[in-house]
Amino acid sequence: MTQGAGQGPAMRTDTLRDFRVPVTEPALYAVATSTGLPGEPPVYGEYPAYYEDATPNVPPQPGYPPQAPAHRPAAPQPPAQQPPYPDTRIHGHPAAEPAQATPQGREDEDPEGYTPTYRDLPVIGRGALGGPGDTVQVQYVPQEQAAGPGPLYVVGDVHGYLDELVTELHAQGLIDAERRWSAGNARLWFLGDFTDRGPDGIGVIDLVMRLSAEAAAAGGYCKALMGNHELLLIGAKRFGDTPVVSGAGTATFQAAWLLNGGQRTDMERLQDVHLQWMSRLDAAVLEEGHLLLHSDTTAYLDYGDSIEDVNDTIHELLNRGDADITWDLFRKFTKRFAFRDEGTGPAAVRELLDTYGGSRVVHGHSPIPYLLGEVGTEDGDESRGPEAVDGPHVYAEGLAIAMDGGVTMAGKLLVVQLPLSD
Repeated sequence: MTQGAGQGPAMRTDTLRDFRVPVTEPALYAVATSTGLPGEPPVYGEYPAYYEDATPNVPPQPGYPPQAPAHRPAAPQPPAQQPPYPDTRIHGHPAAEPAQATPQGREDEDPEGYTPTYRDLPVIGRGALGGPGDTVQVQYVPQEQAAGPGPLYVVGDVHGYLDELVTELHAQGLIDAERRWSAGNARLWFLGDFTDRGPDGIGVIDLVMRLSAEAAAAGGYCKALMGNHELLLIGAKRFGDTPVVSGAGTATFQAAWLLNGGQRTDMERLQDVHLQWMSRLDAAVLEEGHLLLHSDTTAYLDYGDSIEDVNDTIHELLNRGDADITWDLFRKFTKRFAFRDEGTGPAAVRELLDTYGGSRVVHGHSPIPYLLGEVGTEDGDESRGPEAVDGPHVYAEGLAIAMDGGVTMAGKLLVVQLPLSD
């Protein structure tokens, strides 16, 4: 069954020939209009519980590539005093944004990229871990500061599994038994995707926000990148069931959020402070020769020739409050597997490294069992599940490190110190 709002992770069902990139964009979908619970009305408008293929072979719709900001101010300016998510929504793209030619070799030159109106890598073989915990208040306890930068750690996709995150952070000595920062001047980066599928996405965000303050007080830092599920949750809250332009015709953020593991308890506890925090996350960063990204895609190249340009452009686009533009961001950063092919993967990684710097890309997004072909094999063998994941996956001629251990599919939530010892 499809995992819907408020449900625990679902047992594995159809895997859409297991998440290989389709030859064509999916067709337009007709949506159901209830929560799927007998006699229970929808909670946030009418939530479609699933999609059904209605009109195959619908031609792709024209895209609307975003424009980079005309200039960048010398220093970030505080936001204007206005509601963070205006009621007036612009659903079409202005005429001032003509379609731009896509450079050869980019993923958007044809419609073969992933379209997020399909269920994206659903939970398999995982039982619910219980209801969400209490919201953690953002506060910190000052610690004695150490000189110089400390060790560097990265965290893969968490997807609401707060207990697993706490266990792994404690095992690495980053937090104590009270869930307080205990790593002094250590540096910790989360690679995005904090919510959806697991039971307590808001609890995860609250913990990361609090650790950020505590780490800063101790002379270290705890920071995070924006994942496609942050874009999805922002869109679901801002735009709900507003139709957006999709390669398959039309879609809605609300339906896509539910289809991709959106949890009703997360939406109920979502506050403006969480939305503001997510919308200000950077998309890329360079740390000690490691180019940290959420998604294993070259779509970052569409937003600038430097890390600063990419982050500034994405922030500017999100601040427009436009449903179609936000959907386009979500769609592009939901693409995956750009580095997996033995023939073209290393070249794709090198293009990113040549543009943004670094000697290795470190990413989340695509679970390691899928990158290894252990789930959803081309021969259609659905009888075997993923092998145990005990660490990151180094591939693409050693240029890429995958950090999503597949916690949503009985895998491991990875917290790893860089550089790797391999």
